[in-house]
Amino acid sequence: MSFVMADNGDDDNQYRIKEGDYVVLKRGEIFKAVQIQPRKKVIFEKQWIFLDNAVGQLYSTTFEILSGGNLKPHELKDTASPLDAVEAGTDNRNIVDDGKSQKLTRDDIEALKEKGLKGQDIIKKLVDNHATFGDKTEYSQVKYIKKKKKKYENTVMILKPSCRILAMMYHGREPGKICHLRYDTLAQMLTLANIHAGSKVLVFETCAGLVLGSIMERMGGYGSVIQMYPGGGPVRAGVENFGFPAHFHDTLHEFPICHVNALLAGTLDTSAKDPTAENTHEKQLNLAAEKKQNQPEAEEQGTPEEESMVTNTGDDAGQDVEKTEKDKLKEAKAQVKKLRLEEKQRKLAATVALLKGRNADGLVISSRFHPCPVLLGLLKFLSPSRPFVVYSQYIEPLIECFKKLKECGGTVNLRLTDTWLRHYQVLPDRTHPLLLMSGGGGYLLSGTTVATDHSKPAGSKQAEEPAPKRQKLEDTEG
Repeated sequence: MSFVMADNGDDDNQYRIKEGDYVVLKRGEIFKAVQIQPRKKVIFEKQWIFLDNAVGQLYSTTFEILSGGNLKPHELKDTASPLDAVEAGTDNRNIVDDGKSQKLTRDDIEALKEKGLKGQDIIKKLVDNHATFGDKTEYSQVKYIKKKKKKYENTVMILKPSCRILAMMYHGREPGKICHLRYDTLAQMLTLANIHAGSKVLVFETCAGLVLGSIMERMGGYGSVIQMYPGGGPVRAGVENFGFPAHFHDTLHEFPICHVNALLAGTLDTSAKDPTAENTHEKQLNLAAEKKQNQPEAEEQGTPEEESMVTNTGDDAGQDVEKTEKDKLKEAKAQVKKLRLEEKQRKLAATVALLKGRNADGLVISSRFHPCPVLLGLLKFLSPSRPFVVYSQYIEPLIECFKKLKECGGTVNLRLTDTWLRHYQVLPDRTHPLLLMSGGGGYLLSGTTVATDHSKPAGSKQAEEPAPKRQKLEDTEG
């Protein structure tokens, strides 16, 4: 029994906030991803916050923001609710919203804040000084207090990052960065692509790394993820916000999408040298040759007076020291650049070895580019009977992909779907859908690859079939 208790104590440590962790701040429906750093100011909802006091506390803890931006765990007091001593009206037909029902002014509320009154006390003062609060119905009173709590309760919740929370954060703050990908659509993508531990998944996305991070989270650090990226390098801002351990990144590989055709054709050279490095090396050799040529000329011309030579020797020595320091700095930079290039080539060769087998277990595409050429190129790296899913904010590109896949063959169970999401308020006697909802969560094209026999042409099957027999007509003449 003691062993079980000790084990629980060790497990409890992973649910506590530590310095350097990536966390998500939440207030109402507003989210923000930050990193816990000592004495670093964080701006959240136009307010400065220091997160030092959150270290050691459990995730999902609500903190109260004190003066100076410091945090303190929020204590739930057993104080009476403002509704306890207030009677509710039967309806709101006689209430006139003329702005004169509240006796407290803005200056009075600011004065209460300066005295140190907390959010609950300020709300109680607002209820006591509201002329028509007792005439409101019980539902209207609850709604009024909920609205004032959002405004005057100075609290923040610290959450552990997950794909659902980060998807909600991006969709609420910057939906354009993730191609307006909604969190329920993201969940369907992970399910349709059969993402699981130990699989080999190809990913092509321009959603700030949100889709890539969600796939890595679902795989749990087991298997391999190959990110196909456009441009000069992969974008992984969203992956950092997940705060994965180091061994998660060992499963992540990258490959430029512009080299896919060369890899399929077998003409990709992974040992190519960086041309910029060769140019810098040639420049260094030319400079050294010029120095050697200039040295004897300087010796021949340098025979005036001995006094001037003595005075100039100190300056020349200082210049030589500066030159040697600059040369050393250039050599160090060149060495660092060379090591980076070798590391990049080593990673590229390892990724090529993974792709050459053409035995990937899944394909996920979610980008702002037209998906048709990318899909047709990357499908060749999948094993037969493997799922793929393509996301697009618009349906027209996916219709084109659907038709192209039907023509080319090699896929079955093609489905083009859209998702519809609506939130409901679930309360006693007033359950109804919310008035505001998301207009659309994009569209998904999913399917499964199958093995095709490329030795036979497309029309050979029809050619092998025998001609249909003519139906004999019975003689009906008497």
